[in-house]
Amino acid sequence: MGTLCHLRRLKTTLVSEFHSGGKLQAPNAAGKQLPRIYVTRRIPPRGMKILRQSGLCNIEQWDSDEPVPRSELLEKVAGIRGLYCLLTEKIDAKVLDAAGPSLRVVSTMSVGYDHVSLEELKKRGIRLGYTPDVLTEAVAELTVALLLATSRRLLEAVDEAKNGGWGTWKPLWMCGYGLTDSTVGILGLGRIGAAVMARLKPFGVKRFLYADAGPRPDMATKIPAEFVPLDELARHSDVIVVCCALTPETQGICGNSLFSRMKDTAIFINTSRGGVVNQEALYQALVNGQIAAAGLDVTEPEPLPTDHPLFKLKNCVILPHIASATVATRNAMAALAASNLLAGLQGKAMGKEVPL
Repeated sequence: MGTLCHLRRLKTTLVSEFHSGGKLQAPNAAGKQLPRIYVTRRIPPRGMKILRQSGLCNIEQWDSDEPVPRSELLEKVAGIRGLYCLLTEKIDAKVLDAAGPSLRVVSTMSVGYDHVSLEELKKRGIRLGYTPDVLTEAVAELTVALLLATSRRLLEAVDEAKNGGWGTWKPLWMCGYGLTDSTVGILGLGRIGAAVMARLKPFGVKRFLYADAGPRPDMATKIPAEFVPLDELARHSDVIVVCCALTPETQGICGNSLFSRMKDTAIFINTSRGGVVNQEALYQALVNGQIAAAGLDVTEPEPLPTDHPLFKLKNCVILPHIASATVATRNAMAALAASNLLAGLQGKAMGKEVPL
């Protein structure tokens, strides 16, 4: 009972801190006109606290847990010096034109920045901050959880237990695939890919493979993992985990060619970006038995419509993009994004900046 009360108090505290919204006027030092920034969402409390206490900006915020409407965004960015955004906002030429020449820095509370037009930022001399590293551990943990849920058919088993399918013990009922003596392939060996491998190694994985734009010995030697072409990764892996960024080169990279080369007992996991997967090809691979199962934390679009065919498949586990969803991680992301924004306003080095 004490634990339950503690959790309720924690939830109440977090919600009250999240609902801080509206216009937040920073202290006006020596009567100077402070630069305006716009925050496109209700963000975790650590981030807002850093912005408020800095005394470096006047803050206007879209005070909602839901994304800011496009029309509202275009109106509110006019004349701002800094923009604090999330991956749900498309920061393109239209938004930057609406902001005008005063905009000097964009800070996104995300590790991915495919929602931001780098070309347009570079053209205008606008800096971009982002939030890598701080979510690595949380994403790696969720990736392993999703893999186990998918390979061992956990959601399907829960449904059977709830709906009366749990009868007498049967030798092959609800059998899935284990990790002991398996080969795991990682597509995109960055920080998250390496963290996933480190967590899977104690499960008795026999061999780790990875495919990337080139060899990554700095990451691979710690595991160790072997660099191979994507076709070879597909042929030999019992599990493929996608951890690559979404770029023009990786758009739709997981399609018919990949799935047709995979084992029919293989598990496919994606916690990177939905756009790296051709979902029609994945659906066909699952329906036709080309692969055993898939687990997705990301889709295209998001949210995925509830009538999408993938939701109808027992061998497909879909989560609502929650890989970084721990209280500590989201607060750390919010804090880093805030610090990046303030550094950009002052013309200082950001903690994490995208080179343009």
